[in-house]
Amino acid sequence: MEYKSYRGSSPQNKKRHWLAALLILLGLGLVLFGALEIVIAVGSRDKTTFRVGPEPSAMVVFGCQVRADGPSILLRDRLDTALAYWEEHPDIKIVVTGGKGDDEHQSEAQCMYDYLTAHGVDGNQIYMEDRSRNTWQNICFSKPLMENNGMDCMVDCRPILVSSGFHLARICMLWERANPEGWSPATLAAPVSHAPSAVQMFFREPLALVKSFLFDR
Repeated sequence: MEYKSYRGSSPQNKKRHWLAALLILLGLGLVLFGALEIVIAVGSRDKTTFRVGPEPSAMVVFGCQVRADGPSILLRDRLDTALAYWEEHPDIKIVVTGGKGDDEHQSEAQCMYDYLTAHGVDGNQIYMEDRSRNTWQNICFSKPLMENNGMDCMVDCRPILVSSGFHLARICMLWERANPEGWSPATLAAPVSHAPSAVQMFFREPLALVKSFLFDR
C-alpha cells in the first residue's frame, strides 16, 4: 500500500480558495447594494396625503450646493418643486435648511430664501436654518427653529420634506429618529435634471444611507 505525504494545500488551491471567498463577498456586496437601491427608490416617491392626522402645514426644503451665480441645478430643482407646492398652498410656512460650505459664498439657506422671495414667496413665511453642514444637522437644527415658531411636530404640525428623490429615504429615516413620537412626514421628490449628479448619487447614496443608519444619532 502506498502512502502520499501531506504538505498542506498547494499554491493553486490556496489561490482558488481566496478567489472563491472574494467572489462570495462581491456577490453579497452586490445584493446589499441592490437592496439599498430598492429602499432609495421606494423612498423617492411623493407622499402628501394621509388617512390619519393633520395635513402638511410646514415645508422643509433641504439645501444643496450654492454656486457663484446662484443655486446649483440640484438645488434649483428642489426649490422649483417647493414653489409648485407653495403655489397650491400659499399659506404654508417654509423652513430652508443648509449652512455655508467652505466653497460657498453664502449659506444655502440664504440662497434658497433669495430664490423663493424672488419668485413671489413672502419672506415673512420663510424661516432660515443656516448653521448645518450635513443632513443630520439639517434636521436637528430645524426642529427647535420650527418649535419656536409655532410648528411643533410633536403636536399639530406634519412637515412636508422637500429634496431630491434619491435623498428622501435617508431624510425620512433620520427625521423619524429625531422625532420618534411626532407625525410621520410627508415628502416631495424633486427631479434630478443634472445627469452627472444622478449617476454620482446612484453610487454615493447607498453608502450615505448606511453611514447615517449607523452613526447619525
